[in-house]
Amino acid sequence: MMLKNKRWSLIFMTAISLFLAPSLVWAAGSISGDVAKQALNIPAIVIFILFVLVTLVITYWAARRTSTAKEFYTAGGGIPAWQNGVAISGDFLSAATLLGITSSIYIMGVDGLAIIAGTLGAWPVVLFLIAERLRNLGRFTFIDVVSFRLSASKIRPLAAISSLFVLVFYLIAQLVGAGKLVQLLFGLDYLVAIISVSLLMVIYVAFGGMLAATWVQFIKSVLLVAGGTLLALLLLIQFDFDLGKIFSSAVETHPKGASIVEVGGWLKDPLSVISLGMTLLFGFIGLPHILMRLFTVKDAAASRKSAFYAISIIGYFQLLIILIGFGAISLIMFNGDYHDAAGNMIGGNNMAVLHVSHLLGGDILLGFIAAVTFATILAVVSGLTISAAATIAHDLYAGTFAKGKVTEKKEMLVSKIAVVGTGILAIIMGIVFEHQNVVFVSNLAMAVAASANAPVLIMAMFWSGLTTRGAMAGIILGLSSSLLLIVLGPQVMVDVMGMEKAIFPYAYPTVVSVPLAFLSIWYFSISDKSESAAKERLTYQDQFVMSETGIGVQDAVEH
Repeated sequence: MMLKNKRWSLIFMTAISLFLAPSLVWAAGSISGDVAKQALNIPAIVIFILFVLVTLVITYWAARRTSTAKEFYTAGGGIPAWQNGVAISGDFLSAATLLGITSSIYIMGVDGLAIIAGTLGAWPVVLFLIAERLRNLGRFTFIDVVSFRLSASKIRPLAAISSLFVLVFYLIAQLVGAGKLVQLLFGLDYLVAIISVSLLMVIYVAFGGMLAATWVQFIKSVLLVAGGTLLALLLLIQFDFDLGKIFSSAVETHPKGASIVEVGGWLKDPLSVISLGMTLLFGFIGLPHILMRLFTVKDAAASRKSAFYAISIIGYFQLLIILIGFGAISLIMFNGDYHDAAGNMIGGNNMAVLHVSHLLGGDILLGFIAAVTFATILAVVSGLTISAAATIAHDLYAGTFAKGKVTEKKEMLVSKIAVVGTGILAIIMGIVFEHQNVVFVSNLAMAVAASANAPVLIMAMFWSGLTTRGAMAGIILGLSSSLLLIVLGPQVMVDVMGMEKAIFPYAYPTVVSVPLAFLSIWYFSISDKSESAAKERLTYQDQFVMSETGIGVQDAVEH
């Protein structure tokens, strides 16, 4: 017991020092980086520390209730549906939503709403087609479902690789948001910011597992919705509760004028629109960390209810984002207090929502919204990290290399090592992608998820003709084509490499990669005449019965 107390005392001291030490560095005047020096924001610092302390207490509580792999990966399947729905919204509403989509609306106007419409439109598919079958067929990850009647030794490693690509890209977006946020508040070097966030993320997940992540996501969602509602209310007060005045003022203020309320300024041709829509629809279905949350409830009905609660909260918050984005145009765009001498927004355009918070509520509201944003990042990266750990330990190590012959204790050890490794990799990739708009970086993850994960998951659940060879072809071609076309597209060749024109003209590769994945799954399955393929087709009926009835699903663990 004394050793445990010493261990947790060390964790608390380490975490507090991570956030107190930066402020001391600031006070000493040792500041570098490309963000202008900011005044010390005491309310923000206090709220940051309070949040860290509260979440560490939760982690301590969760660690005492996490001793098995099932408890570590899925909280034992004992999370109530309503709480899981709130936590899913917390997992989904990321820094890209709060910072990136607001900045997209700030820059492009209604074209920025395309991302909102696409992601929200994907939820009914998950609600009515995916949630119940996924919960009934899987154990910890969606890869359990894909490999249910196929050759696990062949499918698991490929699906795990594609999942890790998705999780790393999505983690990059969160750390970029975290780095910019801490830069803005403390004037810290970007590297110091992302290292601090990554260390805290590792502490949460390695000790508390899914139960700690669930509570962090739950609290973060409540705070985020409350903060967004307060900010929207203050905006309405500023404009006399006249929505028309907010939008007309934005049109008058924005250099593009009335074009910000007209579509077509961002995506100028039908294929670009289709590609973005496919990215958001299929990409959401293929996000491993969101799908993993559907395993944390007791049964399929609770899984469906979780999705319903989540879509309700997400839809409400995205309405607030629209209002805040157009309000930022009116209040911030030519406000000298939030721009440097060159006319650039302090901290970059991703910080528009924080500047609006300061304008409307001073340092106290800025501190609260900034702390909520920070909570958003920590909650999402916790979910991403535990999903990566499950993929590495459960799907790769236990399911592939050890062929299921591994003790639970050893699998848990590998999971925690994977958590540390994910944190190190996140720091490296966060540095590489520092200057990318976080919403576009997260969409790179969506593109890979849409091309490599979603097609094989859908076909595994709904098509009796799927074979191992077809699934392998779909994953390989979906993953390779999406990555290749991203590299050959404008986001890399033009924005990163500085070339005048990209080989592949579309920012999102899914208009090619998703149909290619589905076609390859179909063709290589129907052309597979092997004996094993015939057995795999026959076992679909057993899978179908289990997916519809839930017979054989493990009992939940009470918390």
